[in-house]
Amino acid sequence: MFKKMFILNICLMVAFFSISIAVSAFATNSKTMVNLNAAFKGETNANHKYELFAKKAEEEGYSQVAKLYRAVSMAESIHRNNHKAVILGLGGKPDIIDYDVVQVKSTKENLQAPIKGETYEKDVMYPEFIKQAKIDKLSSAIKTFTYAQNAEKQHEKLFQEALNNIGKNKPTDYCVSRISGATYAISLTSACPSGKCGKDEEYIRIK
Repeated sequence: MFKKMFILNICLMVAFFSISIAVSAFATNSKTMVNLNAAFKGETNANHKYELFAKKAEEEGYSQVAKLYRAVSMAESIHRNNHKAVILGLGGKPDIIDYDVVQVKSTKENLQAPIKGETYEKDVMYPEFIKQAKIDKLSSAIKTFTYAQNAEKQHEKLFQEALNNIGKNKPTDYCVSRISGATYAISLTSACPSGKCGKDEEYIRIK
């Protein structure tokens, strides 16, 4: 009896690890893995670009716009790290990043490009990535893509408001979620919002 149970346990273990390996192999070679790396590269470049734009805004005297760029840059770095964690968790390997050449223009011109980029990401790129992740049944990818898409909606609005009010931007601080990269504008005397992704959510205040 003991021998039979031992053999049965061995068979179950072999079956379990075979299934795990098969799932990992599927995830690694899935279309979603390609999308994760594309998103990882995009968020990495966005983080880099916005840091350069923040520096330019400071040079031109637009300190509030510079603060916004730093906040969004922080959010993009969180998305980058989330995407990387999912890639590794699914058994993949993050692509080596070659930074895009960034053309730093005037602050007003620099604000126009992000609006187009954030609109594309929220309306086209991330919805397509989420759809594919659902087809591939990869819940961790769905979550990281959804976090990013929701934040890009906020970023598009914040950048548009900054462009509309260039030179007379209202002094505000920004709260960036360490979990989702969600980005909120708040008054200088207000506290960051309560966690929307769970009680353990923390915010980074950009001021």
